[in-house]
Amino acid sequence: MSVDKRYKYSDITEKIIRCAMNVHNYFGSGFPEIIYQRALEKEFEKNGLKFQKEIEQPVFYYNEKIGSRRVDFLVEGVILLELKAVTELTSYYFSQILNYIKAFNLEVGLLINFGEKSLRFKRFVLNNKHNVTSI
Repeated sequence: MSVDKRYKYSDITEKIIRCAMNVHNYFGSGFPEIIYQRALEKEFEKNGLKFQKEIEQPVFYYNEKIGSRRVDFLVEGVILLELKAVTELTSYYFSQILNYIKAFNLEVGLLINFGEKSLRFKRFVLNNKHNVTSI
């Protein structure tokens, strides 16, 4: 996997994806999400990636807090990482990560699914006008 410098934080996303591939190669599909999350923590530590897990962000409706959402990982303080262990990623999961990126006021998010035969990932970029690009 080579780093494509056209994409913001591509060096970090490449490391994250490589760590996820290592975990998926070891376990394959079929485990609950928490197993992949814990294994990914070990991979991040081994590869020198700084991360926070289970970060909670308040959700507001017209300046009134109405709840909160929790994201699986915030990597290097700039990439939101959401994990799934489902048989297929749907538009629901795409909407979910986009909402999380907005709520956390970030630009880049990765959605990684361990539930398929091959690891599947999708990169989302939200610019300052809330336009989305997915790769």
